[in-house]
Amino acid sequence: MAVEIVLLTPVLLMFIYLIVAGGRYVAVQGEVEATARDAARAASFERSLGAAQAAAADITSSSLDREISCSGLSYSGTNFVAGGQVRVTLDCSVSYSGLGLIGLPGSVSVDGSSTAPLDQYRRTE
Repeated sequence: MAVEIVLLTPVLLMFIYLIVAGGRYVAVQGEVEATARDAARAASFERSLGAAQAAAADITSSSLDREISCSGLSYSGTNFVAGGQVRVTLDCSVSYSGLGLIGLPGSVSVDGSSTAPLDQYRRTE
């Protein structure tokens, strides 16, 4: 009985760590998606393209954890006119230690995007 416990304990611990890492990955994916949604929404409230890009960048920099590093904030959509759309895409990477896999080198890529409409009755510049 003692031999089985000694042999199965590392396997069970690795399985538990894998479950924790999977749960943390889902949480990070949700955080990146929520940040993209908030950035697109903030950009849709602005009246000019430059102000919209600045608002999206501000939301992105203030919303994410330190473990998540986003290399690119892509801002696209239709022309910035009434009735158009704003699309924000984030391309981020999270280290394995940020996922709960302590001691493993490397990172995993996480991306998120969201689209928000511009009010058709709002004046834009």
